Amino acid sequence: MNKSPIAFFDSGIGGSTILKEVTKLLPKEHYIYYADSKNNPYGNKSKEELFNIVDNIVKDLIKYNPKLIVCACNTATTMVLKDIREKYKDIIFIGTEPAVKVIYDNYQNKKSIILTTKGTGDSKRFNELIKKYKSKNSKLVEAPLLAELIEQNKDTYQYLNKLLKDEKNIELVVLGCTHFPLVKDHIKKILGNVIFIDGGKGIANRIKYILEQNEGFNNKYKLDIITDNKDKENRIINIINKKS
Repeated sequence: MNKSPIAFFDSGIGGSTILKEVTKLLPKEHYIYYADSKNNPYGNKSKEELFNIVDNIVKDLIKYNPKLIVCACNTATTMVLKDIREKYKDIIFIGTEPAVKVIYDNYQNKKSIILTTKGTGDSKRFNELIKKYKSKNSKLVEAPLLAELIEQNKDTYQYLNKLLKDEKNIELVVLGCTHFPLVKDHIKKILGNVIFIDGGKGIANRIKYILEQNEGFNNKYKLDIITDNKDKENRIINIINKKS
């Protein structure tokens, strides 16, 4: 038995959509969720800025002796996680990337969009994935302001409607930011009854596999949230506990 926590970090509340899927699969673990509200959003940061931000978060999380750390942010994963792994070779990191391979493997014939932040859409890693798993019916749509609107609990419908209203006959949407699952209803209102794909279930399965290989399961649920914003702490708890 390993009672050390599983640590998550994101620029705010978005990564809690990943944590929710993990807690469904692994309900008896100690979780630490680090919501980095002071540096939100990550999508407009340079690679050097973001590396320093993530480096400082990892230094803080190491104090809790986590058995693994989940980078619950597509932007941070695609821009700097490779370099973070190089610096902290003894830590198991799990990243979050837009699920373009899922389209390539399973939905080649469906007309789809990959919705990302600007940071993710412009990153070298993301463009490598697009090149490797290119699907002729898939299109990238960057949403530079969406994650911040969600984070600030502002209305997203008008922004999404302007961004997506001219997209026709879309069957599938890849949610390339952990904030974006929180606005599925608005996307459906604009595009219709589309299929959504995000990384939550895949990450949960990956964590379970790692714990199985290392005999690292715990036997008691606990959640600690690190944030300087009480409202966001409550929102994170509500997201995780919401039945859906």
